Amino acid sequence: MKYVYPTYQRFPIEIKSGQGVRLTDAHGQTYLDFTSGIGVCNFGYQNPTIQAAVQAQLPKIWHTSNLYENTLQDAVAKLLVHGEDRLVFFANSGTEANEAALKLARKYTGKTKILAFYQSFHGRTYGSMSMTGNPSIQAGYAPLVPDVAFATYNDPAALAQITPDLAAVILEVVQGEGGVFAGQKAWLQAVQAKCQANQVLLIIDEVQTGIGRTGYRFAYEGYGLDPDIYTTAKGLANGLPVGAMVGRAQFASAFGPGSHGSTFAGNALAMAAAQAVLTNLTPTFLTDVQAKAQQVWQALDQQVAGLPMVARLTGKGLMIGIHLVPDVSVVKVITALQQAGLLTLSAGDNTLRLLPPLVMSVEDLLAGVQTIATVLAQFETEAV
Repeated sequence: MKYVYPTYQRFPIEIKSGQGVRLTDAHGQTYLDFTSGIGVCNFGYQNPTIQAAVQAQLPKIWHTSNLYENTLQDAVAKLLVHGEDRLVFFANSGTEANEAALKLARKYTGKTKILAFYQSFHGRTYGSMSMTGNPSIQAGYAPLVPDVAFATYNDPAALAQITPDLAAVILEVVQGEGGVFAGQKAWLQAVQAKCQANQVLLIIDEVQTGIGRTGYRFAYEGYGLDPDIYTTAKGLANGLPVGAMVGRAQFASAFGPGSHGSTFAGNALAMAAAQAVLTNLTPTFLTDVQAKAQQVWQALDQQVAGLPMVARLTGKGLMIGIHLVPDVSVVKVITALQQAGLLTLSAGDNTLRLLPPLVMSVEDLLAGVQTIATVLAQFETEAV
């Protein structure tokens, strides 16, 4: 690529088409996809229902200004709030949704301090990056947004940092980019209780964990949490750019006309796709995801966990981290898996990250696990 800034370390593969849970590159090689476009295409590729919804919207209108009423936006917002007393702000990405959450928390509370966590990831714009607990992502961009402190995830000592002078605490229920680390239920509930006791808002970043990824509409539901604000993006429109911040309706006093905005947010095509996604995110669908995830974790425990190059397994639902020992490069493993016809991802801590489409069959999921076990065993042979 000659005319694009080299901000991504790209593999020498160009995806040309996708069907179901498989992708085909420019050379005709087909891959089983364990990435979902980094947790985006949860319903796979060319999903008939979602594709039909977008095609139906195409001849009507692609874009209108947010200066006018928009019943399609309101319909999607109604599906998102799911009967709760909440309101939605639409954005174009998870980063933008987290920026909106930061702004709303500060404006509503009148306080500026934010507590985030090490190994977190909330985006790359200044506000979201300043709340991201990864120095390599922040390197070279100082000064950052002030009044953001960090604590250790899953550490009871972090509770002492939740004090009344905070505007909000922001966290991921499962830290995705940081290494696929799932929160401990008791600790997460203790964080929420401490926030409530100190009148501190709890923001949960569901950009990667939401839209069924852990077997729940949003991962926080599986932990008995009730955030003041949560954000979503990635899987919300199955590949069309969209994000959303969902907060308590009482916060509307701080987000009136002119307080925040976005030209493209709530785009008609993205809303059509999001409506189809959320309509199909049914209890039956989510139960099926949980059942498939259980079989995948059983296979991982039996075939992968005991391999000498695997340090541990982490994650929740169909959001999986295979932590490799330091002398086995995750990039080399990903490359070997590509050669074997399987697309995977990496995350922090030398971790092989798996985010397969939620519609993938059990047979394909287990075949992918078998491929991973076989390829990892080859690294063992090479090491010997």
